[in-house]
Amino acid sequence: MPNITSFFDNNALDSKVPALISPRTGETFGFPQFNERVMGLTSVLIDGGIKKGDRVCIFLDSSPEYLFSYFAIWRIGAIAVPANIAYREGELIYVVENSGSRAIIHDGVKGIQMMEKACVRLPGLEVEVRADLAGSAEYIPPAYCAFDDICQLQYTAGTTGRPKGAVLTHGNWMAALEAEKDVLELRKGDVYLGIYPMGHVGVSWGISVLRAGGTYVIMERFSEQEYLDLCRQNKVTVLAGMPPVIHGLCQAPPGTEEALRSVRVIISGGGQLLPSIWEEFDRRFHIPVANAYGLSETIVVGSGTATLPGNPALSSEYRSVGIPAGYTEIRIVDEGDPDIILPAGETGEIAIRGPSVARGYWNMPRESEEYFLADGWFLSGDVGHLDEHGILYITDRKKDMIIMSGWKIYPTEVENVILQHPKIADVAVFGVPDKRRGEMPVAAVVLKPGVSFLKDELEQYCRSRMAGYKIPRQMIVMDALPRVHGWKLLRRILKEEYSQGIHPGEDLS
Repeated sequence: MPNITSFFDNNALDSKVPALISPRTGETFGFPQFNERVMGLTSVLIDGGIKKGDRVCIFLDSSPEYLFSYFAIWRIGAIAVPANIAYREGELIYVVENSGSRAIIHDGVKGIQMMEKACVRLPGLEVEVRADLAGSAEYIPPAYCAFDDICQLQYTAGTTGRPKGAVLTHGNWMAALEAEKDVLELRKGDVYLGIYPMGHVGVSWGISVLRAGGTYVIMERFSEQEYLDLCRQNKVTVLAGMPPVIHGLCQAPPGTEEALRSVRVIISGGGQLLPSIWEEFDRRFHIPVANAYGLSETIVVGSGTATLPGNPALSSEYRSVGIPAGYTEIRIVDEGDPDIILPAGETGEIAIRGPSVARGYWNMPRESEEYFLADGWFLSGDVGHLDEHGILYITDRKKDMIIMSGWKIYPTEVENVILQHPKIADVAVFGVPDKRRGEMPVAAVVLKPGVSFLKDELEQYCRSRMAGYKIPRQMIVMDALPRVHGWKLLRRILKEEYSQGIHPGEDLS
């Protein structure tokens, strides 16, 4: 079985369609040119001693080089470990250490600065690769990889406060690309404008467009005006979106419709799209929304659900996340006992089974056994229900995860950092609704006796220790946090009490 990069060899036989457009650099890569860049980076990795099964961390901003890195790593049967460019030193060190990465690909600027600080703590990191330094572009055949051979560790934080590496295989990715191709009805000549960070599995939408013989236009930093300009200039047919972006388009001035005239479908995911916003967008722009549900562990809708452009009934009430994609199976199970399958209309935990479900979590057997069941079902931790037609609706989240503008924020991770501040005796981080972002994180803090603590101090302290999107946007000072028997934190009580009374105020991002 050839590995996932094999499709690019076939696409490279046709040099007429541009594969990748980078507006920031002004570069356009046809499929043959894309392949040449991948071969050059592949040769650098091979010269550095990287071989099949080795883990290679990618620490880059969204860019053509990030895509080249994925394909170069996969080409030799190595395992990609995508990292978020917003990571601070401790976050990056954890991912590199936990994955056992032997190499890191960086940009020679932020990567170098980070590595100089971290290298003493990373004895297993043997190879550093500058993404912009390429070796020989001579053709390198793809390494033989079976369906179950690992090609990626996708880190997603867990309730323990430490990220978990979802183990994704070549077979997982192949199935995901086909499912996304079906969901979006992708065809040769499609032009996709991508805004999702390339360290996130949302990059799969762009790769699925490449798989179909289309063009991927990279937007490295989102701004609404540039988004509209790129859409108009490139005659985009498939548009990446998320709830805050769709909300912004609804507020955009008259004439915005013209910029989106070529678009036949827009993707929404990464958080709840409020029905009122969805309906307003639909009535104004008349563009179908592929409202998608999936996780890092399922490569988005590789094994997930979506509303489909050709099936408007799925979005008639502006509430559902559609029906299963590809070979996905969905069922609702009792939150306390996954062996109990609930009937249509009853709310419970969403369980997913399909060819893109990860093999488990890297070096975490207990968590893998808890979430990945022996019969192939994956427990998502999300709560919802299926109607009598098999359409899925998300109603809540089982865990306390916060999703802000598509970014997942795990309260325990943030709390563990804040608790290290000498003025803080106790803390709870929870999410409250925000019309534009979906949710925003709020910190309820209990101060040590005789001290004062300002929101600005919280921002400054957090900013040097975690990615900016994780920083609480508001702070509440309390005498005590609600706990069961003095220990089990009840974030639910805080959410219920403060969700109506918190206003966005000053943005700390």
